[in-house]
Amino acid sequence: MTPLIFAATCDLAGKVRGKAFPVSDLSRRLERGVGWTPTNVQINCFDGIADSPFGALGDLLLVPDEGTKVDLEFATRTERFILGDIVTLDGQPWDFCTRSLLRSALNRLKEVAGVKLLAAFEHEFQIKSKSGLAGEGFGRSGFEHQRDLCESIIAQISAAGLKPDSIMKEYGPEQYEVVIGPELGIRAADAAVMVREITRSTARFLNEEATFTPLRDPNSVGNGVHIHMSFLDLEGNPKTYDAAGDCGMSEITSAFSAGILKYLDSIIAFTAPSVISYLRLTPHRWSAAYNNLGFQDREASLRICPTTVKDPLEKERQFNIEYRAADASACPHLALAAIVHAGVQGIEDGLTAPKPSEEDLSLLSADELGNRGFIRLPETLEDALERMRTNPILSKWFPDNFLPVYLSHKTSEISHLANMDDGDRCELYETTY
Repeated sequence: MTPLIFAATCDLAGKVRGKAFPVSDLSRRLERGVGWTPTNVQINCFDGIADSPFGALGDLLLVPDEGTKVDLEFATRTERFILGDIVTLDGQPWDFCTRSLLRSALNRLKEVAGVKLLAAFEHEFQIKSKSGLAGEGFGRSGFEHQRDLCESIIAQISAAGLKPDSIMKEYGPEQYEVVIGPELGIRAADAAVMVREITRSTARFLNEEATFTPLRDPNSVGNGVHIHMSFLDLEGNPKTYDAAGDCGMSEITSAFSAGILKYLDSIIAFTAPSVISYLRLTPHRWSAAYNNLGFQDREASLRICPTTVKDPLEKERQFNIEYRAADASACPHLALAAIVHAGVQGIEDGLTAPKPSEEDLSLLSADELGNRGFIRLPETLEDALERMRTNPILSKWFPDNFLPVYLSHKTSEISHLANMDDGDRCELYETTY
């Protein structure tokens, strides 16, 4: 057999798509890429094709990035993949390449605030086979039932050059969580894609199937993605923490957080972009339902995380904020780009983060919420897309035609599910994520 490597992009649907070619051809492909088609951007997560401004016209290149190469060594086979950028035929970034969109957001952060972003994605996923175990939320028996899978995932993550942190049996049925250490800049989103693909491949090798769907059952626990963020100056010094700041937030962190909270209802269409995402984003699901800042509060959309070290410098490096209104139906690059743009807007506008909420916001009336600056986040994907579409600031963050194309893409996804109930929708998403 001829060894192949899969060159990939994580697209608007959060799907990893691309082409395979002989490994022996990699050095040439790093320069020349593989051919790609503009209308591919409109393939939704169910393989329908949304209305496209490109039609059958045009050609692009998917150019692999050698620093993202992953070799998964299993006992009977090797799986290889590599992420890349979509560029025009003259080598310019394509407006709908998600890696390029994130790179633009990170450059804006650097130009406006003089800092670089460190980020880490925590992923929850579920195994489709049933263990028959009960009462194993965070349990040892639940972990031991999938010890081989957990140890193999961690080994493959480490072999890929990432920093495994932990893996555990989560609260939901057959649910697990895998956590890795932070990466700098675009590498953080690349790492999120790698972890998902590593988990899926490792599960397949062990005759299991992993799903990252936001929700398998409307009446059960969902799978979220938590995005941890902190800042370094251009010399590598931590800039997230200030002992004199509210809850330890530096001026940059406070303004960045305020920007996220201000634009959260408009960017959530990028970070929780499936129809069933909004069944999970409800009060009392340990997810997110309001644009609130929390201090060690796991129902807040944006959380100030605790530090566990006493050394002042280590505390500065460990201090971070956590965005919780996300799931794995989102492309990590696009989700992080939207979050960063919102945060930078807060810095540019000189905003200050509000005091953390400390009560159950679902008990407050709409008037009480409004008086305190809180809003209920969108309760449907349609509402989320409408808030995205009608917010005039968002159009300044992205290329001219990006938002209309994204809206068309997601509208086609919604149409695919039009005549289904929530249970059937959950079942269908489980097959694709």
